[in-house]
Amino acid sequence: MNVLEIRGLVKTFTLHTIDGRTVGALHGVDLDVARGEHVALAGSSGAGKSSLLRCVYRTYVPTAGRILLRTSEGTPVDLAALPDSEVADLRGRELGYVSQFLRAEPRRAVLDVVARAGAARGMDPEAARDSAATALRRLGIDERLWAMHTTVLSGGQKQRVNLAAGTISPPRLLLLDEPVSALDPVNREAVLAMIADLTDAGVAVLSVFHDLDAIERLATRVVVLEEGRVAADGPPAAVLRDSELNLEVAR
Repeated sequence: MNVLEIRGLVKTFTLHTIDGRTVGALHGVDLDVARGEHVALAGSSGAGKSSLLRCVYRTYVPTAGRILLRTSEGTPVDLAALPDSEVADLRGRELGYVSQFLRAEPRRAVLDVVARAGAARGMDPEAARDSAATALRRLGIDERLWAMHTTVLSGGQKQRVNLAAGTISPPRLLLLDEPVSALDPVNREAVLAMIADLTDAGVAVLSVFHDLDAIERLATRVVVLEEGRVAADGPPAAVLRDSELNLEVAR
């Protein structure tokens, strides 16, 4: 069953500070993500990958099209048309977003940041703290850092805290935007293993990686975007071996 169905998604931007011209980022994108499926978006810079994620999360308001999210009650809701207040209610509980940057309250302790994410998804506060501790240990965040403010963390530590917050009691649909870009090899392995567990648990994942190895290991499907349109869609082995595709990925 599809958790996410995107139909005819269009996103344009008006350059008010330049000359008022309109620039297109997405031009009629169709895309599905099923329960337990990991769909990786690939393509060159400016192809529309991050714009697509932000439209699904509704940090960008789509210009046209539908973004249907099937909730845990089985009801499809159109994220493109929902009022902001209803989108905010779905975030975290049904829809999660993990970016390469940690956006947290500056005076909030590391353990609190992760535990609050679990509580927002309906976990008992004590269970949320236990799950947060488990996730932080698994991702190699030293316990001495748990009571410290997130602002003192390195870039790689912030990425791992971000992932921990996004994956305890995970939502039905999780969006990942470059979640391993700042990690060393050891911590990267821990993060990739945790992401792999998500699809095994039935979470629908839509991701952007500039990392060919991560795509090959995690994705069940790859969707290639070119100039805001779907250029290819299929199993990773078939799509990634096509030498004509201009994929900005690295091993």
